Amino acid sequence: MRTIRLTMAQALVRAMAAQKTVVETEDGRASTLPFFGGVWAIFGHGNVAGMGEALYGIRDSLPTFRAHNEQAMAHAAIAYTKALRRRRVMACTSSIGPGALNMVTAAAVAHVNRLPLLLLPGDVFATRRPDPVLQQIEDWQDGTVSANDAFRPVSRYFDRITRAEQIIPAFARAMQVLTDPVECGPVTLGLCQDVQTEAYDFPVSFFDEKIWVPRRPRPDASELASAVSLLREAKRPFIVCGGGTLYAQAEGDLAAFALTHGIPVGETQAGKSALATGHPMNMGAIGVTGTGAANAMAAEADVVLAVGTRLQDFTTGSWALFQGEGRRIIGLNTQPFDAGKHQAQPLVADARAGLGELGAALGPWRADSVWTMRAEREKSTWYETAAAYTDAPAESGNALPSDAQVVGAVQRQAQPSDVVLCAAGGLPGELHKLWQAGAPGGYHMEYGFSCMGYEIAGGLGVKMAQPEREVFVMIGDGSYLMLNSEIATSVMIARKLILVILDNRGFGCINRLQHATGGAGFNNLLQDSRHEVMPEVDFALHARSLGAVTEKVSDLAALSQALVRARASDRTYAVVIDTDPLISTDAGGHWWDVAVPEVSTRSEVQSARADYVAALTRQFVGN
Repeated sequence: MRTIRLTMAQALVRAMAAQKTVVETEDGRASTLPFFGGVWAIFGHGNVAGMGEALYGIRDSLPTFRAHNEQAMAHAAIAYTKALRRRRVMACTSSIGPGALNMVTAAAVAHVNRLPLLLLPGDVFATRRPDPVLQQIEDWQDGTVSANDAFRPVSRYFDRITRAEQIIPAFARAMQVLTDPVECGPVTLGLCQDVQTEAYDFPVSFFDEKIWVPRRPRPDASELASAVSLLREAKRPFIVCGGGTLYAQAEGDLAAFALTHGIPVGETQAGKSALATGHPMNMGAIGVTGTGAANAMAAEADVVLAVGTRLQDFTTGSWALFQGEGRRIIGLNTQPFDAGKHQAQPLVADARAGLGELGAALGPWRADSVWTMRAEREKSTWYETAAAYTDAPAESGNALPSDAQVVGAVQRQAQPSDVVLCAAGGLPGELHKLWQAGAPGGYHMEYGFSCMGYEIAGGLGVKMAQPEREVFVMIGDGSYLMLNSEIATSVMIARKLILVILDNRGFGCINRLQHATGGAGFNNLLQDSRHEVMPEVDFALHARSLGAVTEKVSDLAALSQALVRARASDRTYAVVIDTDPLISTDAGGHWWDVAVPEVSTRSEVQSARADYVAALTRQFVGN
């Protein structure tokens, strides 16, 4: 057996560079590209000597990018793979201790959203000679514990490399998880810092090029027959389009399936943009932040075909949305866990393969024309309603614009190829209801974990994945203050973003939820928080200090003009506008199960509790 003597870290990065993937382009052609688009690295004592030297030696074939925050660099890696439909991946390496633990939140983001991410945190010394090493977590009851154990519950696969040769089976398993449509998610390999530097005679075959072709599981014949039978008997069928539709590149198949069979479609946060806004059967967003059209049809559906969705509570209205008599769910999903949720008829398959075989088996069958025509009317009515919120002119005087008005202003400046990105706060609800995506992937929302701080780093990841598309990052002041460091990175590596920063002086979304559940304004808006002096944050000046071109605008007309300048800019451009924290789009939407205190001295809470108890009667669980 031919061998080559390398350190464990050198062997790892060389093996990473040898991995390739098949990517299908929009014109249907396939191309072979490196599976790993690069490595994000913040070096510390736990990885600079081992991984640092290894990455330096291979920098021309496996590029390394420097970030300013470990959580942010992992968010960028997540957005990168999401934009590329899980076909390509990035890795992140950090030192031990705080550098590693900063990435745990991002690992949870990847885990919830079923996205591949390779995390390579430094770990303690395997020999334990210098214990306790700087930043080491000590447990006097368990000598094997390290800070990296925090990754276990948010990793699909976890391993700690304590001998150099262990990287061979560990990396093989890691690649299986990263490329598997069922197990897909974050992988954490804790790299003991002494082992990173230890040499071993690695077999040359470990570095052979390997091409990973996306697997497309086909449906079981029995499950397919059951699903076909349910749909043929349906009087009011409805489709829920989840993120798995985009991951499987099945948007064209879904568009044809829905049109051929006359079935209306509602989009989850992750599934939005799979169908063009103008598709006759696209009812838009579904659920808590859904459109009036999608929710009206979903509420009466007797058969729900759930395609590539986790059916989380925002999608199902906390399991109070689907009220159709005799309702049944068909779960079309690669993951059996998701396909069988709520006693669904499982159809375990890739979304594209499943829709193709389901459509072929249904033949010319179509939903009742009365149901299809009603869907078209509901859609038309909704878009008239939505325009009243997005196209409303700015009020005179000192009135601040609503989030919806800002969304409308950005929409009018957007082109079909653009990407709008967001993650948390009130904006996801407004964008889900109101944004009209122009092309697949044009709506990028991290709402599985709804992680504040994802936005700017996520925008950077999308821009790295798709540099030809303009990326609009819409972000509130709360999320901006949590994590904004990668503005500087976007400037440093020339990946231009357009940031629209909406300043409502606090956590406006949770403030509205607090009031809706009977609570008093407390600790959300800055004015309702304990303070001696009200902070006056100059977001434009702050973003400018990180290298962006910035301006603050006073109204919607000025915002539109600023966005024209932002598009023409060759550098990250931030536009700040003050917004009203109390106004949100009150059309559409659905009830959401947010528990209200059973005991309170406040009449507002008592009233909200009574409404809550009444709403619970419409909730169904497991049937």
